[in-house]
Amino acid sequence: MSVRREGHTTNTALAPRVHPTAVVESGATLGDGTSVWHHAHVRDGALVGASCTLGKNVFVDGGARVGDRVKIQNNVSVYTGVTLEDDVFVGPSAVFTNDLHPRAFATTWHVTATVVRRGASIGANATIVCGVEIGSFAMVAAGSVVTRDVEPHRLVMGNPARPRGWVCTCGAPMPSIHPDVAPEATAPCPSCALPWRRGLSEETT
Repeated sequence: MSVRREGHTTNTALAPRVHPTAVVESGATLGDGTSVWHHAHVRDGALVGASCTLGKNVFVDGGARVGDRVKIQNNVSVYTGVTLEDDVFVGPSAVFTNDLHPRAFATTWHVTATVVRRGASIGANATIVCGVEIGSFAMVAAGSVVTRDVEPHRLVMGNPARPRGWVCTCGAPMPSIHPDVAPEATAPCPSCALPWRRGLSEETT
């Protein structure tokens, strides 16, 4: 295991915390302050950023990319081809995939990438079919099945997941005339009172 440090001097308080039952392979990279909990497994070639939390029984595959301050709850597998940008939340037992045409007997297969942009949240037991992009600060409701791209700040739910409104950067739902009509970008959030689309200018592209 290697430790990724960005502008920090050596400080044991910043070192990743790995539970004794967790497996972190030698070629995996963990950022400062990241916690890896019971029975988690981080494979060779995985990159996990700083100040992340990997809950019980989380699996991060080689080639998966996890940004800074990401929270992955219990029983989630992040497979090769999946990228979680900074500040993403993944609820318990959410499912990612990376093969659109799986066969047990296939001798070759193609990895289909999935990207979850900064600040987005994925609810418990949601399924993310590979090949989609979930926009910054979007929210996927628990149990949803996402089969297509999700716009930034969109709330989606159902099977298949469909737009059901908009959410503030803080996560609170925004009132709107119609689910397809976004409020003005500078409109204040009824929960935090700040402009609801703040932060979009800083999105990773």
